[in-house]
Amino acid sequence: MKVPFPNPSEYEFTFIDLFAGIGAFRLALQSVGGKCVFSSEWDKAAQQTYLLNYGEQPYGDITSPEVQAAIPNQFDVLCGGFPCQPFSICGKKLGFEDTRGTLFFEVCQILKKHQPQCCILENVQHITKHDKGRTFQVIISSLIDLGYNVSYKILNAKDFGLPQFRDRIFIVGTRNGIFDFNKIQKSPLVRLEDVISFNGDFEFLSSDEYTLLDDVYVKPQPKSGLVFCGYRNKGTWKKGVRPGTLHLSRCHRQPNRIYSIVGTHPTIPSQETSGRFFIYSPYEKKVRKLSVEECYKIMGFPDDFIRNPNLGSQYKQIGNSIAIPVISAIASALQEQNLIKPSMNYEISSNIRANSYQLEIDF
Repeated sequence: MKVPFPNPSEYEFTFIDLFAGIGAFRLALQSVGGKCVFSSEWDKAAQQTYLLNYGEQPYGDITSPEVQAAIPNQFDVLCGGFPCQPFSICGKKLGFEDTRGTLFFEVCQILKKHQPQCCILENVQHITKHDKGRTFQVIISSLIDLGYNVSYKILNAKDFGLPQFRDRIFIVGTRNGIFDFNKIQKSPLVRLEDVISFNGDFEFLSSDEYTLLDDVYVKPQPKSGLVFCGYRNKGTWKKGVRPGTLHLSRCHRQPNRIYSIVGTHPTIPSQETSGRFFIYSPYEKKVRKLSVEECYKIMGFPDDFIRNPNLGSQYKQIGNSIAIPVISAIASALQEQNLIKPSMNYEISSNIRANSYQLEIDF
């Protein structure tokens, strides 16, 4: 089967792709010289999409002894966005009380057994605040106990050439030195109008279906670059809304908000399987739905990526995915800092404990 993104015949390092989803980590690491030697993803629809693009179907449940036995003895990098629902502000925030939260400890067991040089982990930024920071401290301490120097930082997709305000925390563990997030190469701000299409079979709203704000209220938000400019004529928050504040985005439910293409787009969530993302073009003076093709584009997926046949799965999978240019930038920086060395000696002295880590969180 011919696929668009097969493993490279020549490579500089190897990696395993855990909680692989539709392969954002894989696309990013392959683009900088990596070869995937193992992947795991329990969701059947995501497995299908992965197979269509890489020619390999990921193994299933990573907690299965049979699946863990299939992991190669040696590889250079472990990567994965371990399930974020237990820590997300959108979820119940049960943390390690949620079964999915304990999957982090599966990662620890794999690191302990195989001792790769590096690990790159991703999660929602709220994980740093969950349980008053104790959950995150357990994660960092666990990696340190396994012999890794740990650095972490909240990075936003909008700083890496994508017109999407998407904050995520990235954790990098290294055995040979300490990763410096400050040396990551960032990109100038890109606006939606630089990426979206202006010709196509779009779903437009009629003028009676939405309300645009007066120009005095329409301005870019300094931190996010979002330009909130209107809302669909649906329900608003009623309780506690003061007179004269109905123009504020917080008064309107997220799927009803409309953002201008002269700014960025809010985070694409996995819970929105019908793609209710609406954008306004001041040039055409029209409001339309962001197409699913554009959703994949503002996450950094290439045009020839093969999406799942089911439209609902497409929206769910892209919302669960990771901004590809962010991972590419981290992997490139790891190489530039000489922290990925193929065929390294993996022996680590048992009486040496890596105990340094950086806290670099931008809010």
